[in-house]
Amino acid sequence: MNLEERLKRRIRAFGPITLADYMTAALTDEAEGYYRRRDPLGASGDFVTAPEVSQVFGELIGAWAAISWQQMGSPDPFRLVEIGPGRGTLMADALRATRAVPGFHQAIRLHLVEVGERLMERQRAALAGWQVTWHAEIGDVPDGPAIVLANEFLDTLPIRQLVRDGSGWEERMVGLKDDELVYVFGPTALSGLVPPTLADSLPGTTVEVSPARIAVVDLLSRRLTAQGGAALLIDYGHPESRSGGTFQAIRAHKTWSPLAEPGTADITSHVDFGELVRAARLAGGAVHGPVGQGLFLERLGIRQRADRLAQRDTGMPEALARLIDFDQMGTLFQVIAITHPDLPIPAGFESMPE
Repeated sequence: MNLEERLKRRIRAFGPITLADYMTAALTDEAEGYYRRRDPLGASGDFVTAPEVSQVFGELIGAWAAISWQQMGSPDPFRLVEIGPGRGTLMADALRATRAVPGFHQAIRLHLVEVGERLMERQRAALAGWQVTWHAEIGDVPDGPAIVLANEFLDTLPIRQLVRDGSGWEERMVGLKDDELVYVFGPTALSGLVPPTLADSLPGTTVEVSPARIAVVDLLSRRLTAQGGAALLIDYGHPESRSGGTFQAIRAHKTWSPLAEPGTADITSHVDFGELVRAARLAGGAVHGPVGQGLFLERLGIRQRADRLAQRDTGMPEALARLIDFDQMGTLFQVIAITHPDLPIPAGFESMPE
């Protein structure tokens, strides 16, 4: 019985399921989950991430990590952690770019958080020569000071959609009609997660909330506050909480119906960075940003690095534009850092209002 039929059987037996439950099954089901058995990246896959656009992205993230390590007092050892590391491209570029930083590589204990078997194979090849420990959950990473990197991970975490109904809220869920998966509505207990600025929205307004993302940021903030370190989170989304539905699916670089053939397409939504900032601060972390990816990378020196690479890489101008231009990834992608409260402002966030 395939995943779609198993989901239908579950709904027939127990009633509609939340978008979060549907998304979790479609992406991480052990037998047919989208991320479990495939490599979705690149021209032959379903989407392309920044590390695959150009090596300069991972190199600058590596520089950011090395500077953050120095700001932490250069602890030896420390955990260098990437959540959702794709093919390992970002980490490989980051490590190559930081070979000359005194003591940095010797202090690294490398940890990757990944559930996809195919992607783990790619990561193992990309990081040959490094001792890597893999984990299925962030909470499994051993204690100690840490630098945590997450590029296009948060968008894969499940969301819930609440729709304003008169003076209250109801939840968009997945049910059945004529034995086909469809959207339905049901009661919700999550109205308390609606941002205060949206609490009095007009009827019909959709608000997306993500207890899963809140939980990850809460865990990271508490860990960094207690044990020291910094986290860098990069994803597409909006800097402040706002209304609107962004639940979507991508297959072969084109939009796809999220309810069609679950397990065969990447299902995501835009990240509400306002929600993350509130969660991180509530957990005691110091939050820097959000700032657009373009501005962040410019502050790290991407133009100077790109100019040097352009001498031997004719595609560099196009890659640079894709990473930083206003109408490409430059503003659609946002960046925040969460740090121990005693650490200085991290690189790339200078002059940011606190």
